[in-house]
Amino acid sequence: MLIPSCVPRFTLLIAFATFGVATLAGCGGDSNADAAEMTPVGAVPVRVAEVSRAEIGEPLRFAGVVRARQRAGLTFQVGGVLKERPVQLGQRVEAGQLLATLYNPELLPARDAAKARLAELQAQTAQAERDLQRSEQLFERGVVSTQQREQQRSRLEALQAGMASARASLRQTQQLQRETELRAPFAGSIEALEVEPGEFVSPGQMVMRLAAFDRHEVEVSVPARLLAGLETGQTLPVWNSLTGAESAGRIIDIGLGSSAGGSLYPLVVGLDGDVARSGDGVEVGLKASRLAQTSVPVSAIMRSPTGLAVFRVEQDRARRIAVEVSSLQGERAVLRGEALQVGDRVVYAGLTRLAEGDAVELLP
Repeated sequence: MLIPSCVPRFTLLIAFATFGVATLAGCGGDSNADAAEMTPVGAVPVRVAEVSRAEIGEPLRFAGVVRARQRAGLTFQVGGVLKERPVQLGQRVEAGQLLATLYNPELLPARDAAKARLAELQAQTAQAERDLQRSEQLFERGVVSTQQREQQRSRLEALQAGMASARASLRQTQQLQRETELRAPFAGSIEALEVEPGEFVSPGQMVMRLAAFDRHEVEVSVPARLLAGLETGQTLPVWNSLTGAESAGRIIDIGLGSSAGGSLYPLVVGLDGDVARSGDGVEVGLKASRLAQTSVPVSAIMRSPTGLAVFRVEQDRARRIAVEVSSLQGERAVLRGEALQVGDRVVYAGLTRLAEGDAVELLP
C-alpha cells in the first residue's frame, strides 16, 4: 500500500493503532463485543458500599464529683473569736444541734445596757401614768388647768414611745447575742471546717459546710449536641469511679448556659440511695449515637473545598454530598444528620479519578 508523503507520521500511527484494535476485536468473538457495549464510554471504574445504620456502641462517659443535693455554708452574722467548736469533720449532726460558739466582748454589755434602759423607761412611764391620773382628778375639781393636764399626757406618750424603742433595741441585742451560737439548720454531716478555735471570724465568713446525707447529685459538663433529646426525669447510667459499680441516676436539671463561657453545658443528675457518698468520683453515661444514625466506610470520606463529602451513586453517576462526621467506629465513620439514607451507595475506591457528575462503572 502506497502512503502519500503529505500525511503526517503521528496521524499514520493513530490510524494503524485503530486498525489493529478493530482487527483484534473482530477476532475476539461475540463475548468481548458484548462487554464493550455494556461499559459506558468514559465511565470511571469504582467500588461502592451501602450506607448502613450506625450501631449503638458504648455510651460516652463524663466524670463528676458527688455532692449533697441539700448543702449550706454556715456563717456567723456577727464578728468575734471562735470560742468553741464541738464538732469534727465528717460528723453527723441533727437539726438544731450546736456547732460552734463565738466570743464578742461588746455584745453582753450592749444587751445589759438595753435591759437597763428599758427598765428605767418602764419606771418613768409608770410614774407618768400615776401623775396623769392625779391630774385628771385635779382637773375635774378645777385645781389643774387644761394646759397642765395636756403636759402630763404628752410626757406619758413620749415615755411610752421611748419604751417601745428600748424594747426594740433590747430585742436586737438579744438577737445578736444568739448569733454567737451556730446551730445546724438541717440534719447532715460536716463536709468542711474553715476556721479553727481561737481564730477571728468576720461577719458572713464561712465557718463550716454542712451537707444532707439522704440525697446526692452530680454535675457533669457535656457538649451541647448531646443535650438534644434529654428530659428532666430521664434515667442515665452512672458508674462509681472507684469500685466500677453501675447504678442509675435521674436528670434533675439541664443547664441552658455554658460553663465558664465555653462549649460545655452543665447536666445535673440525681443519685438516690447509697449509690455514692459526697465527694466520690462517678461517671455519667450518654449515648453518642442519639444524633448519629448512619455510617459509611472511612475511605469513602473525602475533603472538599466546602468541607467533608462523599460521592453517592445515582443512576450510574457520581453526586457529591456534603456530610458531617460525628465519630469513628472502627473502619466506619458515623454521620450526623440526614444527608444520606440507609441503603444509599457511596464510592469508597476510585475517588481520585472521580468528579461531580462523572459516569461510573461499578466493580465487584
